[in-house]
Amino acid sequence: MMKSKMNMLFKVILLWTLIYIQECRGQYTLTQTPSVLPAVAGQTVTLNCKVSSNVYNNNYLHWYHQVSGEPPKLLIYLVSTLQSGTPSRFSGSGSGSAFTLTISGVQTEDAGDYYCQSYHSGGVFTQ
Repeated sequence: MMKSKMNMLFKVILLWTLIYIQECRGQYTLTQTPSVLPAVAGQTVTLNCKVSSNVYNNNYLHWYHQVSGEPPKLLIYLVSTLQSGTPSRFSGSGSGSAFTLTISGVQTEDAGDYYCQSYHSGGVFTQ
C-alpha cells in the first residue's frame, strides 16, 4: 500500500512539474525582421531582433549564424562582443529589448539563417 501511495505521489509531482515547465515556456517572444533579406555582395545589411521584455542586464542578447546542414555558430554575444573568429564586418548593437545585427560589406559566405537568442534570468549562462 505504501509503495502505491509513493508511486501516486511521484506521478502527481511529475505532473505538476510538467505543467509548471509548460507554463514557464513561451514567456518571452523574439521577433526578427526582416524574415528574408536578399543581399548583394558588398552591401550593408541590417537584421533586427525585438524581444517582448528586456533581456537580463539589458545586454544578454546573442546572435548565431547557421548554414544548411551545420549547427548554429555563435557570432556575437552580450549584444556586441564578437566571438573569436567572427569577421569584423559583423557588429551588434542595442539594449533592453531592441537589438540589431549589422553586416558591413556582406560576403557570399554570409548566406544562411541568423538567429538572436535572449536570456532573462540571473545566474550562469551556458551554451
